[in-house]
Amino acid sequence: MPIDAIARTDSTSLYATRPSSAPKQEMDGEMFLSLLVTQLQNQDPSSPMDTNQMISQTTQLAMMEQITALTTTGTENFSLQMRMAAATLVGQDVSYTGADGTTVTGVASSVSYSDAVPQVTIDGISIALDAISGITASPSAA
Repeated sequence: MPIDAIARTDSTSLYATRPSSAPKQEMDGEMFLSLLVTQLQNQDPSSPMDTNQMISQTTQLAMMEQITALTTTGTENFSLQMRMAAATLVGQDVSYTGADGTTVTGVASSVSYSDAVPQVTIDGISIALDAISGITASPSAA
């Protein structure tokens, strides 16, 4: 069965220019492992790496990965706590500092989680959770 050639419709290749990638700004497990492999590949055969150094570096890699996982978990927990705190404000009288510097008080009617910091709607105005300065029980809730 003959295979027909596929004609190109444009003159530029998909990879005509090399895609650029931004350099990593933080060390992760992949970078650490890459450095270790490069070190092993380029070591002097007459004096190989000390086994204790290799075990130490492997331990450091494992510790770094666990700390990274712990940091991620802490960030997720903080985000969940902010969401829960914002949800408890609905129906409460809350205070915040207005654009003119005065304290504004109103009833929180809803919460939006579309931003990194939850936005609480107070009398039709969206206010970031971290901008709220006070909470009082509304008369209807008492």
